[in-house]
Amino acid sequence: MSLQMIGFTALPHVGGILGGFIRRKEVYTWYANLKKPSWCPPNAVFPVVWTSLYTGMGYGSYLIWKELGGFTEDAVAPMGLYGLQLALNWASVPLFFSAHSQKWGFLEIVLLDGAIGATMLSWYPINRTASLLLAPYLAWMCYTTAIRYCIWRDNPDEKEE
Repeated sequence: MSLQMIGFTALPHVGGILGGFIRRKEVYTWYANLKKPSWCPPNAVFPVVWTSLYTGMGYGSYLIWKELGGFTEDAVAPMGLYGLQLALNWASVPLFFSAHSQKWGFLEIVLLDGAIGATMLSWYPINRTASLLLAPYLAWMCYTTAIRYCIWRDNPDEKEE
């Protein structure tokens, strides 16, 4: 096991841990009072799911980095897309949970879904395994997008009322 592999695999967890601190307070106050679809998972599911998703995406990014020989010219697009989707992922929790904006939370997550898909497409010709490691992440985010849409639909932002 290399230090680079550990670093790449751990990196996504940084934003996840910071987001967890933001989410932790809001999940029992503001979020608990929102109307959510009946198929919304219980809160206890999120840390388990995100631990596995962050690990998969981080390891996938390591595989791409290694395959392309580091941060080379060939790595600009695939690693840039990865960085974009990671930044959007990390922004999602503060935007939704701290700003209490269902509208912007939904719109941002739609952009995130597109960025994940673009990352997968850019990774596939380089390393299929890395690309497929993002498949559960994209599936989860599509599910989460549907939940966010229902929350936006059923709980208009205070300023929109």
